[in-house]
Amino acid sequence: MHAFFPGTDRAFALSDFDFELPDALIAQHPAPERSGSRLLDGTGATPVDRSFKDLPSLLRAGDLMVFNDTKVINARLFGEKATGGKVELLIERVLGGNQVAAHMRVSKKPEVGATIKMTCAPGQEDGLCATLLGRWPNVDGPIYRFVLSNDRGDDPYTLMERHGHVPLPPYITHSDSPEDVQRYQTVFAKHPGAVAAPTAALHFDEALFAQLDAMGVQRAHVTLHVGAGTFQPVKTENLAEHQMHSEWYNVPPETQAAIAACQARGGRVVAVGTTSVRTLESWAQSGVASGDTNIFITPGFAFKLVDVLVTNFHLPKSSLMMLVSAFTGYDHVMGLYREAIARGYRFFSYGDAMLLQRR
Repeated sequence: MHAFFPGTDRAFALSDFDFELPDALIAQHPAPERSGSRLLDGTGATPVDRSFKDLPSLLRAGDLMVFNDTKVINARLFGEKATGGKVELLIERVLGGNQVAAHMRVSKKPEVGATIKMTCAPGQEDGLCATLLGRWPNVDGPIYRFVLSNDRGDDPYTLMERHGHVPLPPYITHSDSPEDVQRYQTVFAKHPGAVAAPTAALHFDEALFAQLDAMGVQRAHVTLHVGAGTFQPVKTENLAEHQMHSEWYNVPPETQAAIAACQARGGRVVAVGTTSVRTLESWAQSGVASGDTNIFITPGFAFKLVDVLVTNFHLPKSSLMMLVSAFTGYDHVMGLYREAIARGYRFFSYGDAMLLQRR
């Protein structure tokens, strides 16, 4: 079912955002160096094949780049029930009081109050247990609430750091490795809480930052703790029926001031990644600088802050395909994706990037 959105002159349905992608183009490992990826320059009518190291030449003195400084946590935990059945938890959010909200993969759901042994047996000083309290935030939702504990009274972040695994996306087929510990994290990650990396920012290294600084390109940070929902395809053909997942964000006062200064001097706000877009536009639309957002950006959305976007290539039928289509035009985006596939660009989290301009 096609639905019209305000500000558009055509109707869109889920199938409009589908495309065929050869498995060989799904990047399983990062480029040898962070800034060594390719960059498809989609700011003009005709796409230009570039290196990510060319990005500074496409920016201007006075522009402001906004990065998401969330830090990916070791959110994947493995354990077993008292019956011996295997359990996998993916921590979605730390709730306080040693409680966490988590997705659970298990053949038969344990009863409320059951304790699951994670990585080590209880009673060992370095052991970890997860006690099921119920569902979160709704009694019929897909996410569960647990208490994480060990004999030393460590907090969930410490426990995940010690016992957890890097929550690699479902399309990456290998188990996490020391390479992933380093490379599935930005060089400036600061605030722990994400279960997925803000992948457009993975391309930036200190040498590139030094070049941008020397040019007079300014930098600012927001925080959005990326949830597992970022990998979930939209499932309703009628996009108006889709319910977005919720994520916590923060736009600090210094970033608000930097944006005002950028606009005053005629610079452009350059969002690094769709998570930065969602954060900035959530604040711009609501006036709320810190809280939860379930903003769903579709064609016709009236952008208030972001002028330029650095982003990776996204999953078919994903809400992020709709976001980039809203930002730079549906036909333009689909043309860029066809061009990227034809030229052998690498897709998704460890893949290449593109540069887009608001239209």
